[in-house]
Amino acid sequence: MLNTAELLQLSFEQNYRNACTHLLSLTRSRSLSKGLQLHAHILKSGLQAIPLVSHNLINFYSKTQLPLNSAKVFQESSVKSSTTWSSVISSCAQNDLPVLALDLFRQMLGFGCRADDHIFPSATKACGMIGRFDVGGSVHCLAVRTGFAWDVFVGSSVVDMYAKCGVIWDARRMFDEMPERNVVSWSGMIYGYVQMGEAEEALGLFKKALVEELDVNDFTFSSVVRVCGNSTFLELGKEIHGLCLKMSYDLSSFVGSSLISMYSKCGLIGEAYQVFGEARDKNLGMWNAMLIACAQHAHTEKAFQLFEEMEGGGVKPNFITFLCMVYACSHKGLVKEGNYYFDRMKRYGIEPGDQHYSSMVDLLGRAGKLQDALAMIREMPMQPTESVWGAFLTGCRIHGNTELAAYAADKVFELGAVSPGLHVLLSNAYAAAGRYEESAKARKMLRDRGVKKETGLSWVEEGNRVHTFTAGDKSHSKSREIYQKLDELGDEIEQAGYIADTSFVLQEIDGSEKKLAIRYHSERLAIAFALITFPPGRVIRIMKNLRVCGDCHTAIKFMSKSSGRVIIVRDNNRFHRFEDGKCSCGDYW
Repeated sequence: MLNTAELLQLSFEQNYRNACTHLLSLTRSRSLSKGLQLHAHILKSGLQAIPLVSHNLINFYSKTQLPLNSAKVFQESSVKSSTTWSSVISSCAQNDLPVLALDLFRQMLGFGCRADDHIFPSATKACGMIGRFDVGGSVHCLAVRTGFAWDVFVGSSVVDMYAKCGVIWDARRMFDEMPERNVVSWSGMIYGYVQMGEAEEALGLFKKALVEELDVNDFTFSSVVRVCGNSTFLELGKEIHGLCLKMSYDLSSFVGSSLISMYSKCGLIGEAYQVFGEARDKNLGMWNAMLIACAQHAHTEKAFQLFEEMEGGGVKPNFITFLCMVYACSHKGLVKEGNYYFDRMKRYGIEPGDQHYSSMVDLLGRAGKLQDALAMIREMPMQPTESVWGAFLTGCRIHGNTELAAYAADKVFELGAVSPGLHVLLSNAYAAAGRYEESAKARKMLRDRGVKKETGLSWVEEGNRVHTFTAGDKSHSKSREIYQKLDELGDEIEQAGYIADTSFVLQEIDGSEKKLAIRYHSERLAIAFALITFPPGRVIRIMKNLRVCGDCHTAIKFMSKSSGRVIIVRDNNRFHRFEDGKCSCGDYW
């Protein structure tokens, strides 16, 4: 028969085991209110002193996205085991508190507790989140010294960390040396290549993973779909979408967001709507992807409607959401609506960043409200960035205000080194006003720094090939037929009323040379190629890396009517859908 002390001990053990069981259940169901009640009971019963109970409490608050509560439970724990250290570091790393996670990792080492295969991945994840590959490298060295580096989970987290920090060669070396790889290492490596713009490497690695029947997950598919969107590989993107459907990864919000973005970037906004409409669970990333797609395709009213639906469904917008909304207003000249969303952002406790100010300056500048745009720049709580002045210069260029452009140019030069694109904006603004000396000076600064202006490119996908063109390009195998078709088109559209606007040629050359220069812009060559190659009735999709010039915009409207084709052109700002002589942008871009 048990004595009183033994009975009390049994009761205490049963009590803390029950507490742990309940905590696990509440963690799975994310029941915060009941979890808080149970925590109060644990405190009253003195059970928090038991490391296993503390571990379960920390994990509960981690899963309910309250990492600071996890840290408080940990601090109040009288016994700090390797399990509780692991739990609290993981909680911070998983809930966007990487600096605190690394500080706790440092404290743990000072406390004399050794890191293990559970703790190392959390530490390297935290390093990846803040882009500190130097700190991550130190954590990696410690893993090597303690013999954990070749553990599949630790090694995979190291690959992922280096990839997220952009140190792609270190990531690949670690990946190649791993004796065993899992879905994290494969996905991390593929994501790293995507992030660096190495589309071929990313796709090659993905293909190898499929051929070898290795693990892939929704994050892997999301990264590869993103490659297809950025490179506008529509046919490949469709094939990968089919594979996602086959493997049921289309239900993932990560994959859904990437598919929406991919179809939108390839000019198929209808398919983007379909993916969005079929999604069962729409997270904020998916809503934002659909909003930016609407903005790029000038579906502004649809963007307004979606925003209301999102709010009505209880999804809280973030700073990206409001950036999408202001951007949507910018390309329709909706100043009143843009101000509305800019002000509404503050009601959600979101302070506007430099990107929001840049979009607002762009909106005001395009609408001709240059003084209002300048007032907003002067009232910004932070220093105006290159993108803010670039947006202002674009407005000055559109409305021919060389005086304000010159003022902005002085401010740009105060910034020091700026991108080639901004120098070109300055040069073009001066050239448009006939101030060729200042224009030449801006371009000379680029040459003196050894920087070249970005070459204007247009490309079109045909089957599994991408055909790329530059202005006046004669390197294509069908060059003779392309130029012949373009000359025919030129005659047709001139008979229909097109008159070349040579003001968009900013070089000091005579009128006849200007007409020839503008006639063979890269997008026109790409359209001519598509017309002689594609079957009748097929939509022509052209991608550009720079803004389409005003004359080409006019010419393509005439081409769409003359050829009876739908021509979709994506420039570096938005999509233009040309059909029957009209453009979806309403000539406002």
